[in-house]
Amino acid sequence: MHDFMRAIVIYRCAEPAMSQNFVSPDQIRAWFSRAMSDMYKSEVPLYDTLLDLVAQVNAQTLAARPELAAQLARTGEIERLDIERHGAIRVGTAEELANMRRVFAVMGMRPVGYYDLSPAGVPVHSTAFRATHEAALQASPFRVFTSLLRLELIDDAALREKAARILAARRIFTARALELAARFESQGGLGDADAREFVAEVLHTFRWHGEATVSLDDYRELHGQHRLIADVVAFKGPHINHLTPRTLDIDAAQAEMPRRGVSAKAVIEGPPPRNCPILLRQTSFKALEEAVSFIGADGQAAVGSHTARFGEIEQRGVALTRKGRALYDHLLNLARGRSSGAPHEGNAAAYRQTLQECFAAFPDNYAELHAQGLAYFRYSLTGKTGAPAGADSRTLIEQGYIRYEPLVYEDFLPVSAAGIFQSNLGDKTRAEYAQNASQAAFEQALGAPVLDEMTLYQDTQDRSLAACLQALGAQTGAVAA
Repeated sequence: MHDFMRAIVIYRCAEPAMSQNFVSPDQIRAWFSRAMSDMYKSEVPLYDTLLDLVAQVNAQTLAARPELAAQLARTGEIERLDIERHGAIRVGTAEELANMRRVFAVMGMRPVGYYDLSPAGVPVHSTAFRATHEAALQASPFRVFTSLLRLELIDDAALREKAARILAARRIFTARALELAARFESQGGLGDADAREFVAEVLHTFRWHGEATVSLDDYRELHGQHRLIADVVAFKGPHINHLTPRTLDIDAAQAEMPRRGVSAKAVIEGPPPRNCPILLRQTSFKALEEAVSFIGADGQAAVGSHTARFGEIEQRGVALTRKGRALYDHLLNLARGRSSGAPHEGNAAAYRQTLQECFAAFPDNYAELHAQGLAYFRYSLTGKTGAPAGADSRTLIEQGYIRYEPLVYEDFLPVSAAGIFQSNLGDKTRAEYAQNASQAAFEQALGAPVLDEMTLYQDTQDRSLAACLQALGAQTGAVAA
């Protein structure tokens, strides 16, 4: 049995008992991801251009690197590559965030990780809603990076109170969407008709609305405090501000963007190019300026504009362990220190060179990453027979009975997220906020703790190794871990 198919069988067996009439949360998530993508294509035509660009780059990369194609086929990633997306939204209140958690739970998505973007001058903290089991990720690797506005970081008390009043008056979900979420909670699932209606109802929350809920003067006041504050407060809901496809070669995609009439940001966020990609690299085009109607004092709409929605491309590498992540953070801080801060158009070339030099200290082959415990891996059987009884996992790997391959990073990087936000909010943004992370406050607003991503990667790695040892044990007798 193919290894990821074995994982799916185990995952399905471990799921809570569910009526045969209920649709799997994985299926609801897949439907919603497709519907979101189709909607965004119609709203932002350049997104369709990015999809075509990424598909071309991926096809060329797979043709040029058959070893990569074979690796992705063994791990099951090849099947999910064309459908992989992440989106990003921003909400304004604890109630909105808590209801977002309830809605994403219907799709089998849970809050993973805590990200504080305030040190980079972005007044939000965030989590990523996603599936958590490798088999569920295989079914639909859809993620939504979800940020909560930190009103307490608005230093103008009158403006802070005004923003709170505006947000308190809106409802970002339809009554029917919340009714169906409650039905899911009480029944343990949704039938086919309810699940399809749920997707359609929730999609309304993420649509673009060209009509603001504030006057042009109020918008300008919010915008003057921070562009992101205006984006969150001044509209009916958290319009999706980007959807991101996954490329296998982000440098090739970055080079192709201008040839497709797309103006890319100056610097790819994340680590430098490597033989063995790590974590996450991201690039984007700048946010679109879009016409908006604001509330007029005389009852007539006042015409203005707003910039919020943009296009992004990502390349995902291997997930790093705590030890690997500590090394990554150290080298990234070293590079930024030598470059006198965050990269920008003026220092892009010098920053790329500095980043490459600093990351020369990070091992760039999977054997070394595995040996030093710097990254997480997925284990599978090679098909070799005759494993010695009682052999431990290291011996079985060394003798060719078990192989290991990189476990893809499913999450985000706060520095990179802030860099993407800043590049699309313009240059005149605040350098930093005085307050630090407040995970406890975020979790209180969320109504649940966020999951630790490192634990999830460790669990996936452990499950894959246990499955190999069990299979070999069935052939040879007891096999020590």
